[in-house]
Amino acid sequence: MINIEQKIKKRSSELLPEIINMRRRIHENPELSFEEFETANLISEYLQSIGIEHKKGIAKTGVVGLIKGRNPEKRTIALRADMDALPIQETNKLKYTSKNPGKMHACGHDVHVASLLGASTILQGLKDEFEGTIKLIFQPSEEKYPGGAKVMIEEGVLENPKPDVIFGQHVYPELDVGHAGMKSGKYMASTDEIFLTVKGKGGHGAIPDRNIDPVLIASHIVVALQQIVSRNAKPNLPTVLSFGRFIANGQTNVIPDEVKIEGIMRTFDEKWRAEIKLKLTKMAKGIAESMGGKCGVFIDQGYPFLINNEEVTENARTAAKEYLGDNFVHHLELRTTAEDFAYFTQKTPGCFYRLGVRNIEKGLNANLHTANFNVDESSLETGMGLMAWIALKELGR
Repeated sequence: MINIEQKIKKRSSELLPEIINMRRRIHENPELSFEEFETANLISEYLQSIGIEHKKGIAKTGVVGLIKGRNPEKRTIALRADMDALPIQETNKLKYTSKNPGKMHACGHDVHVASLLGASTILQGLKDEFEGTIKLIFQPSEEKYPGGAKVMIEEGVLENPKPDVIFGQHVYPELDVGHAGMKSGKYMASTDEIFLTVKGKGGHGAIPDRNIDPVLIASHIVVALQQIVSRNAKPNLPTVLSFGRFIANGQTNVIPDEVKIEGIMRTFDEKWRAEIKLKLTKMAKGIAESMGGKCGVFIDQGYPFLINNEEVTENARTAAKEYLGDNFVHHLELRTTAEDFAYFTQKTPGCFYRLGVRNIEKGLNANLHTANFNVDESSLETGMGLMAWIALKELGR
């Protein structure tokens, strides 16, 4: 495999300008979840240009391709990239800044797609040198429920052929460019969205005794619910309960009839996840009723927590160290962010790993989901090459 490694590194270097251009085209034309039609067309045109058979329209905008090596039925490895952007107004001043107002690739999905296109080109060029099949999954809607992974699975993306292993790669602005990171076992949290409607009786703010103040009730609920984390969660069960939206549409002297509260819940244990929902519902309703009001509770079931198969991940870690060097591959800790790649790893042994994109000297260290997020584009050379190398190493097992 040493010769193959050298070929991959050489080809990654040669492809870098082309793949940077692809990334920029995707970046300046971001599309939101399940609206990635132009992105899908661009992917399809690229795959066609390099002779990779593929299908469009899976889960509305998804694209799936196949690279068949010698003896294609021997083993199948799937590689996944998500395609959707976020509803964020970009503040970067670049030649390729988003042209679509209020839409931005602030989570690096443009890098994910471009990296997988680069890896696809490399692997297509090596198809006579490996046995098995590489399945390419370009997935819509990672950012929005129900998640494109879930829909693609329901539409048969993990069949014909069925992958033996699946890999996903995600940018990581906490690691320098040229580095990678991964964690075996539980890695990312489950996610649920919380919607509370607190009802009272509005009226004049100067005569509160004639009202049932839903603002006060809602405030008590938000504070009290944090007990679930601080007083009920065990130390070995990392838990997050956060509220980012609190709408009391009154006036300085007008108490409204109702208040809307929205938030998220994250954890790593299904039994505890169910318990939180029961505790939250009982507490919110009870507080509202004790203060003369009512509280409606709706919890939208989101993605499961993500588990990296230990054997697959350790094999990927070994491969990454071979390709990048021992000091460039890092152990990662649990993250309370969520990722719908978890649906894939429930069905297929997999590894979701991180690609370093930070360059502090160039000022490229903004967090994900921020209006000024950007990456060191030399990370694309690492991204496409590492993905191709990991896939081939896994095919050879």
